[in-house]
Amino acid sequence: MNAAAAAAAPDEYVLTLSCPDKPGIVHAVSSYLFMTGCNIEDSQQFGDRDTGLFFMRVHFTAESAASTPEKLRASFAAIGDSFQMDWQLHRADQRTRIVLMVSKFGHCLNDLLFRTRIGALPVEIAAVISNHTDFAELAASYGVPFHHIPVTADTKAEAEARVLRIVEEEGVELVVLARYMQVISDDLCKKLEGRIINIHHSFLPSFKGAKPYHQAHARGVKLIGATAHYVTAELDEGPIIEQEVARVGHGVTPQQLVAIGRDVECQALARAVQWHSERRVLLNGTRTVVFD
Repeated sequence: MNAAAAAAAPDEYVLTLSCPDKPGIVHAVSSYLFMTGCNIEDSQQFGDRDTGLFFMRVHFTAESAASTPEKLRASFAAIGDSFQMDWQLHRADQRTRIVLMVSKFGHCLNDLLFRTRIGALPVEIAAVISNHTDFAELAASYGVPFHHIPVTADTKAEAEARVLRIVEEEGVELVVLARYMQVISDDLCKKLEGRIINIHHSFLPSFKGAKPYHQAHARGVKLIGATAHYVTAELDEGPIIEQEVARVGHGVTPQQLVAIGRDVECQALARAVQWHSERRVLLNGTRTVVFD
């Protein structure tokens, strides 16, 4: 594409919404986009009969240069109000600013740093936060600021206040717990509701505590997995975004099980971060709607 063609390319946006399900929602949205000179590139929707809620994601282009994000949001507000919508509108090329939090297991951290470097994730990593210093050099090698915030029972509130301050000062939209082995307080969970993701092995609640893969090996499991989910006050029980599994045979050692588990964790977490950043995940109570 030459410079003139690139300059003439229309702006692209993603509109996401959820609301009580009733007739006319799709018509109202599509009519609004038509009337404002926009063109729908892709549209997905889901009506949940259990909750009575309707979910929609629309990727569209705005042909007119006058259709700025601010003007589109202002003009769509009346439709959002009329259908009691919880809605958001973002530029499709807007990269999500994220913070990665890690303790002493760095496989997910390294994977996300690398995927971001090669452009496989639509994110900007604002910082790495850790309660240890093990990965300071790794973060520096990617040019990402590293913050060491130790956590003890006496300093937990102060440490979380520092985390929240970094999130606010850096304009962070998503916090990713890339094997951060500290329990997040209820207060911080509420402040970051819907924008903090965790990864854990899917053996829960069967194999709690230390060395879960060794426990699983001792029981002769045939499938191991990982779950990426939003963080809530209920430990490891937040709305699930993605899960991945791998089949294992009777001959694997505990060490091999750990290695396989790390790969599975990386895959599930990376997809969750990607889908969240592409505005494909909508909260549906204790569940999620994930559009392709």
